[in-house]
Amino acid sequence: MLVLGIESSCDETGLGLYDSQRGLLGHTLHSQVALHAQHGGVVPELASRDHLRRTVPLLRTLLTDTGVDLGQLDGIAYTAGPGLIGALLVGSSIGRSLAFALGIPAVGVHHMEAHLLSPLLDAANAPGFPFLALLVSGGHTLLAQVDGLGRYTILGESVDDAAGEAFDKTAKLLGLPYPGGPALARLAEHGHSDRFTLPRPMTGKPGLDFSFSGLKTQVRLLAEAHPQPEHRADIARAFEDAVVDTLLIKCRRALAQTGLSALVVAGGVSANRRLRAALDAAGAADGFAVHYPPPELCTDNGAMVAFAGCLRLQAGEQADADCGARARWPLGTLSAA
Repeated sequence: MLVLGIESSCDETGLGLYDSQRGLLGHTLHSQVALHAQHGGVVPELASRDHLRRTVPLLRTLLTDTGVDLGQLDGIAYTAGPGLIGALLVGSSIGRSLAFALGIPAVGVHHMEAHLLSPLLDAANAPGFPFLALLVSGGHTLLAQVDGLGRYTILGESVDDAAGEAFDKTAKLLGLPYPGGPALARLAEHGHSDRFTLPRPMTGKPGLDFSFSGLKTQVRLLAEAHPQPEHRADIARAFEDAVVDTLLIKCRRALAQTGLSALVVAGGVSANRRLRAALDAAGAADGFAVHYPPPELCTDNGAMVAFAGCLRLQAGEQADADCGARARWPLGTLSAA
């Protein structure tokens, strides 16, 4: 089955082609970072309009690069939520209309399910079910036990800011340019880990929920107490260490609680080098395997949507004639396949 995937949930327009026999054939991506940089964050209306401008030209490029004709498609998958409703409706409208014109099925994909399944794109190194998943991005931070497609048990999630959101907001406090998360991680590379220490929130109590909003307050107080420019890298390092340690502690706790031996880490923050190093070291010490998507597939992309959509289509799912999208869509409400 050859499936086209369309991702438009926020500020990246991504398209991908996945074949159930040959694997990922190709993907293409346009980031709106430059568009939103002058505003210091994503402007939903601008994001929607840019998705509308970019999707069809990106589709033409993808088809040319892969040598695929539209008539060869067996299905189309699009991100149906969660995300910015206007941006989602652009992708769902184009995907659903194209499927109708070609006479092939379409399916709406859950954005976080697509992230969760993206490490399985590498069939040779994919973990078998069940496994533990850490989804960590700008909009979500959660731990889930994955027993199969659509069979997700949420073990813990953020009660306030997601980890990626905390990265971006902390970067803004430190005067770093947009997008803040990657800029903060780069600055932290030059910081000393023994200069400042920030709390590891919610690790001293039982449970697997996260809370990162308080770290922003701690960073603000630290920056006010040490306003000298030479301290910024040390403050950034202290923040990154606190987030990485918190995620590591919760993952170890979840693995012990579930008895699982495989951990999948996905979402934009999964590209963070310090997080990967900490998880890999813990896996080697504790005897669990850690699986990530390739770095280029950590952020939002069409490849993961095509893959998740292919699995859903193969399970017999198909979207209705409308172009529905959901700004909010809890992962735990998905149907099993």
